Amino acid sequence: MAVDERTVVLLPTYDERENLPRTLAAIFAAQPTTDVLVIDDASPDGTGALADELARADPRIAVLHRAGKEGLGRAYVHGFRVALADARAYTHVLQMDADLSHDPRDLARLLAACRAGADLAIGSRWTAGGGARDWPLSRRLLSRGGSRYAATVLRVPIRDLTGGFKCFTRRVLEALPLDEIFTTGYGFQIETTLRALRLGFRVVEVPIVFTDRTLGTSKMSGRIVGEALVGVWKLRRALAAAHRAPRGSCT
Repeated sequence: MAVDERTVVLLPTYDERENLPRTLAAIFAAQPTTDVLVIDDASPDGTGALADELARADPRIAVLHRAGKEGLGRAYVHGFRVALADARAYTHVLQMDADLSHDPRDLARLLAACRAGADLAIGSRWTAGGGARDWPLSRRLLSRGGSRYAATVLRVPIRDLTGGFKCFTRRVLEALPLDEIFTTGYGFQIETTLRALRLGFRVVEVPIVFTDRTLGTSKMSGRIVGEALVGVWKLRRALAAAHRAPRGSCT
């Protein structure tokens, strides 16, 4: 880590009691100097209480308790605000799943991409060198096809628009109109990337291999993906009112 670099990983949780200790241990093994903000949406299984217990034992962990489950997008926006207001003045804010589907060792590669000039680095399953381990063909087609469909509708050359493993530089989050973000589920990943591009930021895809969770229950469903894909038309119309043409660049 660069001397002046201060990082925080946002970790939204809902019923992740089994996974949380393993995920935090893996994050700190990969990035010992990072902080982690656990964002818990009142998990019925006691994830929030466990997060508090872990935070008391490790100053690198903070916990944001939310009143209930309001969608991934709202959890992240809340986390962005907390991170930006933190006195530690984080230079990079990363987001990842809490179930080890995202390999914490790849945090270093996302940070390296930002050090090399990216404003937003996306862990991409569908760029050269990426993939999804142990997924059935139907799920790969749904995810990859959905990203391609969204990219076509929105006219951006990003291969993995629905991926949730990202590294934002502080300047991107400070520029994003957080009050205007309206998507909640997988559409949130699409919207934040598109808004960053429209604001002229450089977006880079870093190949990753996504691994299915081994503990707990997946929150992903065909309905959620379907909502995100229908939502791209709403997103296109909404942003067209404020920006007449994309100005960002991507690699």
